[in-house]
Amino acid sequence: MNAQSPISLLLNWRLHLIVILFSAIAEWIGIQSIPIANAKLLFLPLFYSFIFCLFLNPNIIGSAQKVINKKNAAIAAPIISIAILPFIAKFGTLIGPAIPKIMDAGAAMVLQELGNLGTMLIAMPIAVLVFKMGREAIGATYSIAREPNIALISDRYGLKSSEGIGVMGVYVMGTLFGTLYFALLAGFLASTGWIDIRALAMACGVGSGSMTAACSGSLAASIPDMKEEILAFAGASNLLTNATGLYIAIFVALPFAEWFYKKLSSQQTRALDTQSKADQSSDEVSKNA
Repeated sequence: MNAQSPISLLLNWRLHLIVILFSAIAEWIGIQSIPIANAKLLFLPLFYSFIFCLFLNPNIIGSAQKVINKKNAAIAAPIISIAILPFIAKFGTLIGPAIPKIMDAGAAMVLQELGNLGTMLIAMPIAVLVFKMGREAIGATYSIAREPNIALISDRYGLKSSEGIGVMGVYVMGTLFGTLYFALLAGFLASTGWIDIRALAMACGVGSGSMTAACSGSLAASIPDMKEEILAFAGASNLLTNATGLYIAIFVALPFAEWFYKKLSSQQTRALDTQSKADQSSDEVSKNA
């Protein structure tokens, strides 16, 4: 068999040995927590595995190529999608018995995808007014930047456009840190009691299998008595996001991002013009003096 074939890379013994070793160490460490005020920050085995793997990522630490080269690291990404399938299948088996409870959630479940607009209301002003981003802000803030969202930006603007750069930047950051962020944030919020656990479970379903698994797993670890209900709500939410998310992005989120960006950029231009005029007036006063 050709040493460079996809099958040989998929069956690379070194890659699988490292995964097994890190998984065993992470499970041995177990769930740890740090108290913060009246809440606590949970650290799951997934967190430790993530940190361990960072040190063996040749794209981050060059010397790691002695253990795992970039070609093996690249094949690890699609393996994650394969490995998460049993967990997603478990979601499916839990959704059916929980349908009455899911129906009780009513409009909250159906309209959850509009939550992206709320995120945009926070992220877009920061991107444009604080970090002075251009149209990259549209691609970066209009969605969670998963594969369907990248496809939409690619079709509408092209991935080499400013919008394409924005969406790819968020995609890379989400791939590297999204799962870690979701796991830590979900566990922390669950321990505060500020938000209904069902709402947090629905928030886990963002259209990414790994993020949904990390988020719902952290919630389930926080409240073991509601594990089945949490996984059911997260699975149903993720299913709805995959079914409706792209349509919301096409017809609502992206047009709104375009409009919002124009409003913010015009406001930024006016502010710069005002500042420029003020500077000129100050210069004239100084010269006359």
